[in-house]
Amino acid sequence: MKVIILAGGRGSRLSEITNKIPKPMVKICKVPILVRIIKHYNKYGFKNFLIASGYKHQIIKKYFKKNLKNLDIKVINTGKNSMTAGRVKRLEKYVKNERFLLTYGDGLSNINLNKLLDFHNKSKNYVTLTAVRPPARFGGIKIFGKKVKYFKEKSSLDEGWINGGFFVMEPQIFNFIENDKTILERGPLEKICKINKLGAFNHTGFWQCMDTLRDKEILEKKIRNKEHLE
Repeated sequence: MKVIILAGGRGSRLSEITNKIPKPMVKICKVPILVRIIKHYNKYGFKNFLIASGYKHQIIKKYFKKNLKNLDIKVINTGKNSMTAGRVKRLEKYVKNERFLLTYGDGLSNINLNKLLDFHNKSKNYVTLTAVRPPARFGGIKIFGKKVKYFKEKSSLDEGWINGGFFVMEPQIFNFIENDKTILERGPLEKICKINKLGAFNHTGFWQCMDTLRDKEILEKKIRNKEHLE
C-alpha cells in the first residue's frame, strides 16, 4: 500500500525558515519533520512513499536521492500553486485503483496505523480521517469586577475534535476532485461526508502540527522529553 505525503506548501507562518527551505524539510531536533513522518509509517511496514512536492521541489528531491535509500520514495512535483486535493489528483496514475494512505507533511503523531487500518477495514467508508483533540493554547479565567476569581490551565479535553490527517482513502476519492484548485478539506471531504462515507478514527495520544515557530518549539520539547512515545 502506498503512502502519499502532502509536501508542496510554502508554510508562510514559518517564513523565517521557509524562505530558504520547504516546510516539510524544517528540522525538528535535527531531523526534517518529513523524515520523521516517513519513519513512523515505516515502523508499521510501509515502504512505498509518494511525496507530493511543489514549493522548492528540488530541495526535497535532492535530499531523498541521498537519504532513506532503503525505501521506495518518489518525489513528484505536483505544482507550486496546487491545493491539497489537486496534489492528490495529480498522483492518481501512481496509485491507480488501489487503497492508499495520506497525511500532511507538517504534523507528527504516535497513531497506531494498524488500528487505523483495522477501523477502516470494518467500515464501508471511502475515507477515514484521524480525529484528534488539538493541544490547548490558552488558560481559562473568570473575572469578577477587576479581580480574577478563577484560573485554570486549559486542557486539550476542553477542545473539540479536529481533522488530524493520517487518512485511509479508497480510490473513489478521485471522483470528488475537480482540478488543481480543489481543497481536500472543503470540496471532496464535505461531499463524502454528505453521503455518509467519511469515517473518523479517534486518536487520544500524541499529535502535534507545525504551523508556527511556537509549534516547532513545542514539538522539539516533546521529542526531547520523549512525550511523542506516550
